[in-house]
Amino acid sequence: MTVAPDPSTETSTATTSADPSSAAPAAGDAAHPTLGRVVRTLDGLYPPSTAEAWDAVGLVAGDPGAPVRKVLFAVDPVEEVADEALAWGADLLVTHHPLFLRPVHSVAATTFKGSLVHRLIRGGCGLYVAHTNADAAERGVADALADALDLLHRVPLVAHPAPSPHEAASTGTGRVGRLAEPTTLRGFAQRVAEVLPPTVQGVRVAGDLDAPVESVAVVGGSGDSLFDAVRASGADVYLTSDLRHHPVSELRERARLEGDGEAGTPFLVDVPHYASEWPWLRYAAEDLARVLARTQPGTVVETRVSTLVTDPWTARIASVPADPPADPHA
Repeated sequence: MTVAPDPSTETSTATTSADPSSAAPAAGDAAHPTLGRVVRTLDGLYPPSTAEAWDAVGLVAGDPGAPVRKVLFAVDPVEEVADEALAWGADLLVTHHPLFLRPVHSVAATTFKGSLVHRLIRGGCGLYVAHTNADAAERGVADALADALDLLHRVPLVAHPAPSPHEAASTGTGRVGRLAEPTTLRGFAQRVAEVLPPTVQGVRVAGDLDAPVESVAVVGGSGDSLFDAVRASGADVYLTSDLRHHPVSELRERARLEGDGEAGTPFLVDVPHYASEWPWLRYAAEDLARVLARTQPGTVVETRVSTLVTDPWTARIASVPADPPADPHA
C-alpha cells in the first residue's frame, strides 16, 4: 500500500476547543466527546435517511459511552487502514465505503471482514460509515470533487427535494458547474490528474483531446448509471469512476450521432474510484471538529486524514504495438 506523495495530500489534523485559536488543554485536563456524541454529529452532517435504500451506513462497531480522542478518516475499511488507525491510537475510524454492504451471518475472525472488526474492537477503535449519505450532502463527496476542480455555479446533478418551494436544492447526487475559464479536454484531464491522488491507473479519457470544454458534471464513485442525467444537464464533460466498456461505447456513439460528429458531448473522464472520493475526507475531518467545537465547547478531538492509497490496482503495463505483418511482395 503506497502513500500519496503529492504535498496536497499530507495528513491534516484538527482540534476542537471553545476558542480554536487558544492552546489545547493539557492532556490531563482535556475533555473528550463520547462516541455517541461523535456519531450524532456525523449523523447530522450526513443524515442516514438520505442514504440509498440499498446502502449500509452509520455505526458499525464501538461503545457509544467510550471517549473519543482521535478520529481517522479513510476511504476504505481495509487491513492497512486498520493498521494505521491502531498504530496512531485512533478511537474511531470513519470510512466512506461500508465494510458490510451486504448481509453476513458471521463476524468470526476467520473471515477477513470479521478479523478486521475484531482487531478494531480489541484496539478500542470504533468504526463508522458515511457512504451515499456523504455523497449527496453539502460539503460531501460531490462538493469536494467539484471544489477540487474549482467548479462555479454548481447545482446537484440529481437533486434531493428542496427544503421549501422558495429554496434551491443544495443536496443530491453529483454536481454540475462551470470552469472559471474554458479549456480543452486535454487540459481538463491534466487538471484532474493534478488535483486527485496519484494512482496506477491515472486518468482515462474518451473524446477529442483538443475539443473545448467549460461545463462539467462530476460524480464521485461509480457513475455510469447517471449518463441520462449528465446528457440532460448539457455538460461538456463528465468526470466519474468505474466506467465500463459497453456503457462508454454506447454513450460516445450516441453523442457522435446526436452531437457534432467526433466532438459530440459529453466527453468522459474516468478516474479510480478511490481517487474521486478521497478529497471529501478533509472536509469531513474539518466539519466534525467544527461542529463539535460549537455544540460541545471545551471538548478536544484530534482528526487525521489517511493518505494511504487504497486503490486496489498495483501495476499497469502499457500495451506494446505489434510489428506490422511482413509484405509478401517485398
